[in-house]
Amino acid sequence: MDNRITVVYTDGACSGNPGPGGWAWVVPDGEFAAGSDSETTNNRMELTAALEAVKAFQEEIVIASDSEYVVNCFRDRWWEGWIRRGWVNSAKKPIKNRDLWEPLIENYCERGNISFRWVKGHSASHDYDRRWNDEADRLAVQAGAEQSSLKGNLSF
Repeated sequence: MDNRITVVYTDGACSGNPGPGGWAWVVPDGEFAAGSDSETTNNRMELTAALEAVKAFQEEIVIASDSEYVVNCFRDRWWEGWIRRGWVNSAKKPIKNRDLWEPLIENYCERGNISFRWVKGHSASHDYDRRWNDEADRLAVQAGAEQSSLKGNLSF
């Protein structure tokens, strides 16, 4: 039985908001993937990065993200209120990005082996977090600028 926990750094980037954007996930010294959307927002790319990471790994994972939007949803359990209220927020407005939130929350609930950790973006005090957050950001920016998909293994 494998008790390994995989930490996956995720990030999203957008040129303009909305505009062309990219997302990426990175496993330190391991796999990575990135993709793009021609007309999107930064929050959609942050969510897509987390969702794509969740879909890529079945083992226990920790999503390390600089997106408070993504991390706080799970830390503060916003999603429970959204579901209880029929996918509207406390101001009774429809939840933005529901098409991405629903599968992410469904995986989170069904699997029970996904957690989220916030990391300070682009100036993290912890060198290890900064390195991998920056790498996810670099890949997201590249995918967004090139409007391409990237996949591979990191070898530094």
